Amino acid sequence: MAEKQVEEDVPNPSQSLTCPLCLGIFDDATLLTSCGHTFCRPCLRKYDLSHQDLDHMVCPLCRAVTKLSTNRVDDLLPNVTVNGLVDDHRARSGGASAILKMRQKCTVCNLQVEAIAFCSTCDAYMCDQCCVGHKQLKLFFDGHEIVSIHDIVEGNFKPGNRSEKCSAHRQENKHIFCQVCKIRVCFKCVIIDHRDHKIQSHEDFEKEIQVKVSDLLHRCKAKKSELEKNIQTVETHRHEAHTALQLLRADVGRVCRTKVKQLEDNRCALVEKIDALVRSFDEALNSVKSKDERKIKSIFSSLDLVANDRLGCLEADSLDAHTFLCEEIDGLLKEVLDQTSASAIEEKARKQRFTPAEDTSLDLGNISETEAKPALDGILKGASDDTSAATIGEEAQEKRSQWPQTLVRPQLISQPKPCVIDIKSGVHLYHAVDEQDRVYVASFDQNTGQVLIRLYELDGLNLKERGRFSPLEVKTWNHQPGSAVNAKGTAYFKEAAVPFIRFM
Repeated sequence: MAEKQVEEDVPNPSQSLTCPLCLGIFDDATLLTSCGHTFCRPCLRKYDLSHQDLDHMVCPLCRAVTKLSTNRVDDLLPNVTVNGLVDDHRARSGGASAILKMRQKCTVCNLQVEAIAFCSTCDAYMCDQCCVGHKQLKLFFDGHEIVSIHDIVEGNFKPGNRSEKCSAHRQENKHIFCQVCKIRVCFKCVIIDHRDHKIQSHEDFEKEIQVKVSDLLHRCKAKKSELEKNIQTVETHRHEAHTALQLLRADVGRVCRTKVKQLEDNRCALVEKIDALVRSFDEALNSVKSKDERKIKSIFSSLDLVANDRLGCLEADSLDAHTFLCEEIDGLLKEVLDQTSASAIEEKARKQRFTPAEDTSLDLGNISETEAKPALDGILKGASDDTSAATIGEEAQEKRSQWPQTLVRPQLISQPKPCVIDIKSGVHLYHAVDEQDRVYVASFDQNTGQVLIRLYELDGLNLKERGRFSPLEVKTWNHQPGSAVNAKGTAYFKEAAVPFIRFM
């Protein structure tokens, strides 16, 4: 930011070199092109930090809009003229410490003698003689604070915000603020030019501004605490959302595993069917093959009997037998070859086709936002001190019978079989099943007044824990036996023969 006038310790820097935002000498003076107003570039960067969502900058003085490029404030043009004046001013002044080390001249008299003291009340440097006179003229200067120039050089004291001299009445300080003109003026200016204007002392004006700034500071700190608390809440909700989505991921995995198992079972069934077809076709082809092999054996067996080297000895019965065998062989040779059976079997095999199932059969499901179903709406009862019989209440049974999808089998409704679990004294168990066959088990510890809910899913024939919900605080309330309490978000417990919890 710009160098503060307090730190510069330079008397009355030119008003044209003062940044309207930080009230100090310009540091890299930058123009807003829409209106021509000039500010420090670091000041504009800070101002822009709270408007990063906008593609423009609103001038703090005239509200004119200046379009910003990709680099935002860094691409704004510098005010070359003002930056040159600032360089000249710094070259002449040499900075605050340089002025002090060069021995500031007396600003009270015209002798140009080195100052040995500074009056913070008069805002003036004084030589030795002027300092003596300043102390002696108590009628005019009684109570003024005088500091040696040595203390200023050593840094033990810094001149405060010195009152700016009036440009029209050079001996007068601007101690008055005109609320109409929004400028500081001296007392004489009030009488001449601001007679009917609403005015106040500059000290009161400064205090009023300081009160506003202090209030803003307090509100900013409060807002920061509120936002930090909200950030923590956001992170809590993030954790809860991730937990819910993790359960969703588990649901997808479970359905996928089920689908994969179904596909594998289907594949095995199809492969078995193909194997059965192979066996059937092999048997048919083997039958055709065996028939031809038997013919070959018959032909050559008979041929061995008729084709020998003793044909000249054939007579009577042997000739008749030989003739019969020759006729039989001739009949076998005249039989038409079975060339259609094998090709028919092949054609039948070729006609076998695999028809894929519809693509939707592989669809695992969909992720969408749905209204919560009253899967846990009803009274879940538990009883006993040392054991807990978890059953489904009659009211819940009646409601569930009206739902489109029955969540509990009829035989379980008509003849509930409680699952008895040994637990410590003062702890009661409650359970429910939702539309996805997930089991919720709530354990109520009467000693601590907390309800812990666990979520279980079927894993084969076993229940596997999938997650735990944040503990609920339970309020105890005495009611007449048989009465019911219905409170949203709160589980109530009645001191009667059977405690109950209602999930809303």
